[in-house]
Amino acid sequence: MMKLDGCRALVTGATGGIGRATALALADEGARLALLGRNAEKLDEVCREIRQRGGFAMPVVFDLAQGEGHELAVMEAVARLGGLDLLVNNAGALDFTPFERQEPAAIELIIRTNTVAPLLLARAALPAMLAQGAGRIVNVGSTFGSIGFAYFAAYSASKFALRGFSEALRRELAATGVGVTYVAPRYTRTALNDGNVSRMAVAAKMRMDEPEAVAAKMLRAIERGRNECAIGGPERLFARINALLPQLVDRALAGQTRLMGRFARKSI
Repeated sequence: MMKLDGCRALVTGATGGIGRATALALADEGARLALLGRNAEKLDEVCREIRQRGGFAMPVVFDLAQGEGHELAVMEAVARLGGLDLLVNNAGALDFTPFERQEPAAIELIIRTNTVAPLLLARAALPAMLAQGAGRIVNVGSTFGSIGFAYFAAYSASKFALRGFSEALRRELAATGVGVTYVAPRYTRTALNDGNVSRMAVAAKMRMDEPEAVAAKMLRAIERGRNECAIGGPERLFARINALLPQLVDRALAGQTRLMGRFARKSI
């Protein structure tokens, strides 16, 4: 169990969508926050909002897609917070495109942001957590990290990797007092999903969540020390079927894949 009141937390991707909702929810619970993102102006806006609500938040300006500097960013947060109890790896990148036409730069950005950065941040956060014998690393993945979706090949690959990393690190840290939680939201109304992704989701009748609902479920999972938090009952069941009998899911998704293809090709 983790007490959120007084918790020292670092949240990435905190300027919009799930990250912003999570930061505000943590602040309302009494957590002290370091908010990491690449847009200084937007970070300051979220920090001001939290302070106006009586909370504590400080910005850490850093682009997670960079090849280095992740350890320094975490060290800055640890120094200013006076330690670290919680790391929420939330920032993400997405590209809704037929894979054969996807730009190499887009593929690299997705893998760097969604997979490499969380690994590097977790590695940098571990010394402080291990030294105190307590802490939690939260990796925000996706339903697409359990079910590979057409036209999201690189994104699905990045989230599959993040889920595997979370599982492996959890087992490695089992006797240390440091836990790992993997959160798998389904489609969420965020800026990341604007444009053709949003129009496709409506046409495909995907179930949708608000960022605040995702953040609330994530916080409950953190408090309870859960290993995994998959959001959406039908999606959890579908993921289990996909793990056992992927050929059934192939057939079930065939019609949706054709529909998705029409929107994906329009986005190029």
